[in-house]
Amino acid sequence: MNERKVISEHFKPYVHSKNAYKGGRPAPKGLKSYKLSSNENALGTSPKVKQIIHNSDNFNIYPDNTDEKLRIALSIHHDNILHPDQFICGNSGSEVLEMAIRAFINEGDEVILSNPCFLPYHTFSTRAGAKIVDVPLHGDQYQLDVDGIVRAISNRTRIIFLTSPNNPTGTIITSRQIDALLSQTPSDVLIVYDEVYYQYSDSEEYKTALTYVKKGHNILAINSFSKAFGMASLRLGYGYTTPEIANYLRLFQRPFLINKLTVAAGLAALSDKEFINITIKHNLNQREYLESEFERLGINYTPTQGNFHLIHSPIPTNELVDTLYDQGVMVRDVGSFGAPGKVRITIGTDEGNRALVKALEKIL
Repeated sequence: MNERKVISEHFKPYVHSKNAYKGGRPAPKGLKSYKLSSNENALGTSPKVKQIIHNSDNFNIYPDNTDEKLRIALSIHHDNILHPDQFICGNSGSEVLEMAIRAFINEGDEVILSNPCFLPYHTFSTRAGAKIVDVPLHGDQYQLDVDGIVRAISNRTRIIFLTSPNNPTGTIITSRQIDALLSQTPSDVLIVYDEVYYQYSDSEEYKTALTYVKKGHNILAINSFSKAFGMASLRLGYGYTTPEIANYLRLFQRPFLINKLTVAAGLAALSDKEFINITIKHNLNQREYLESEFERLGINYTPTQGNFHLIHSPIPTNELVDTLYDQGVMVRDVGSFGAPGKVRITIGTDEGNRALVKALEKIL
């Protein structure tokens, strides 16, 4: 008689609970709270987006089967440097990221990442059976170790994850570093270049992936409407890459992949340049304010090119996070991102940032 089998025998051994992404905690009850833990747009959402959602109807009808309208608008938004067919959309930048992993990773393949970094690079790749090769960012300013990455490349390497500005450090990869890495990367390796915070960078050394994709390099740029566009709850992201890679990735898209409201909101957001400009100006002003306050309070921080700061917690991180939470200020412990002892703080509204500083003064 055959031995009775159970379904768990077919569970993939490399998929387990520790690979699950854990979001932040809910807002404290009974307190006025300031959510500085998720890198959302402190100013909210474009008025044009709100209006288009308010006027939408016919929800009983399926949305467009493709993302063509968005791709055309994205091409225009990026000054027609790339053809619309070089863009690919998804329900958040994370879905485009996961799409690339499903498309390029088989069990036993390798991916290279550089901690501290966005946790889903690790979690999504592990779920696909990939081996994680960590080439940590180095130094107090968390610089990319180009030579270390090149040494780590093997015949099993399929993806190299780069992020600029980087979450959670706020640091960028310079064009010189990208040029050096590209010149030494094999032609069968995909570089996933996460640039979801690109609008916030004002550094002359910063470059998006547009130039490199235009030249035909195997780069997939990841972008999101959750940050500067203020559409985190609507879940919309996109990537752009070479025509060959984009056409291949489209085979992994689901039919009717983006809902009607989100498509309409995305088109409206792309048309509202004024809202983006106001967002960028606010972020720059409040970034300078917070950095001056951190210096006054003696808090070590990493200068940022994003809409958040990484600080060295002056007390144990769990104590800092909990104490701020009890005062209505929500921040993120990023030990799980590869930055133990550090806390990430989103740049909030004027009021929220003042509340943060007041709470830090009490703690210190």
